Amino acid sequence: MDHIDHVLIVDDDREIRDLLSNYLRKNGLRVTLAADGRQMRAFLDADRVDLVVLDIMMPGDDGLVLCRELRSGRHKATPVLMLTARSDETDRIVGLEMGADDYLVKPFAARELLARIKAVLRRTRMLPPNLQVTEAGRLLAFGAWQLDTTSRHLIDATGTVVPLSGAEYRLLRVLLDHPQRVLSRDQLLNLTQGRDAELFDRSVDLLVSRLRQRLKDDAREPAYIKTVRSEGYVFAMPITIAQAREG
Repeated sequence: MDHIDHVLIVDDDREIRDLLSNYLRKNGLRVTLAADGRQMRAFLDADRVDLVVLDIMMPGDDGLVLCRELRSGRHKATPVLMLTARSDETDRIVGLEMGADDYLVKPFAARELLARIKAVLRRTRMLPPNLQVTEAGRLLAFGAWQLDTTSRHLIDATGTVVPLSGAEYRLLRVLLDHPQRVLSRDQLLNLTQGRDAELFDRSVDLLVSRLRQRLKDDAREPAYIKTVRSEGYVFAMPITIAQAREG
């Protein structure tokens, strides 16, 4: 039996929930509705979904809080599409920095939401099966470095903390999740920055260059992030789970 994509819509506006639900169901999706974070958590504790549509402006825990919660818990791999008000550019940027895969500005056509959902799911499924090495621990060790996945920064061999931007962290996480696998520029662009790449960088190559500088990786003969001509990039260094630091 073919898989039917399951979408969870989290929005406090009942009229919007019902409208979107009817449209998406007519177009072949399975849809579950939640009015707030409490209902979202209750459903996700009992079932799984392929994508969460998350409104930012909600009473109680807003969409940014819920997005951060999803990204830090067992649903971190579930794609999130955020709904934002037209004037909230800052919220859109923060949402993407927190790990949202895309956003849609209100008011919008239901047809556009459907297209965005399909695009996000397609991007998410572009990656080959992976080892999910980063699921197992908070500190990931590779070469002379450790990545603290809780505080989202690098630690060098002397224990010095090296901060990362949101885009740099997401790129490194994607690479660490798929070691020894060639990832194309399109895959890296979509998975790290979504459709608004210009908010952070205009080029995957530039972002890779910045991350190499953080890692003190020689661009001419890199040890960590290697360029595969005409294909993309590969993270070449073995990765291990490190012992969490005290304090």
